[in-house]
Amino acid sequence: MPVKIRLARHGKKRLPYYHIVIADSRAPRDGKFIERVGSYNPNTNPATIELDFDRALDWLLKGAQPTETCRAILSYQGVLMKKHLLNGVKKGAMTEEEAEARFAAWKNEKESKIQEKMEMVLGQKKDERARIIAEEAKVNEAREAEIAKRNAVLAAETAKASGQEEKASEEASAAPEEAPAPATPAEEPAREAPDEAPVTETPEEEPARKGPEEAPAPETPEEEPARKSPEETPSAKASGKEPEEKPEETPSAKASGKEPEEKPEETPSAKASGKEPEEKPEETPSAKA
Repeated sequence: MPVKIRLARHGKKRLPYYHIVIADSRAPRDGKFIERVGSYNPNTNPATIELDFDRALDWLLKGAQPTETCRAILSYQGVLMKKHLLNGVKKGAMTEEEAEARFAAWKNEKESKIQEKMEMVLGQKKDERARIIAEEAKVNEAREAEIAKRNAVLAAETAKASGQEEKASEEASAAPEEAPAPATPAEEPAREAPDEAPVTETPEEEPARKGPEEAPAPETPEEEPARKSPEETPSAKASGKEPEEKPEETPSAKASGKEPEEKPEETPSAKASGKEPEEKPEETPSAKA
């Protein structure tokens, strides 16, 4: 079986790098190998390739078969181009000096292309970095504007609150100074008016208020004999009861033989109002007949 030029995987998960090895085609991918001629790291841009040019060319001339990925790597480094020119020299198509001159020209052109690609990649990275910085600057400006607006609102509120506090303190300091000023001698009698109100009462209102006490005053001398109780009889004294008042009989009542009617006593309401009780008119001889 022919010898293979292939890649042996190394590294960690999702971040691999490879060794370029010369191994038997029957050996496992990451198993035993004959010789290591380089390495390949696809995680960079452009990919990083380290290759022993002479050893890889020697194994190709001996008949080693590269895999597809290794063929691309060898072509990128110019190993396949060098093999092609050497085969032309063997056939006599060109001299060895012409083959070396053609390979040098191709090498320079290839290196210039690689350099242009690297510069393009660096330019893209620089542009991307500048774009990110510009976006960050815009975000920072917007944030600063928002903070400035918020600080302006807070400053306005603080100024308003301080102005109100100063105004309140000025009013509070001015209030004690202005308080004694309105108290003039002319206003003091007006304030004492409620205390002097009872003095302004007229004598006419006092009898109205003292009506219940002066109610007994309108009694006439004629009612006093009626209120006097007659002498107590021995039977009344024995029972302990007071004798009832008996009104005196008038001459007309004695002639007719009828008992005189009792005069109604004054009620408390009549005493309170101060009115005299109405006297009942005496009956005439014509009314008795």
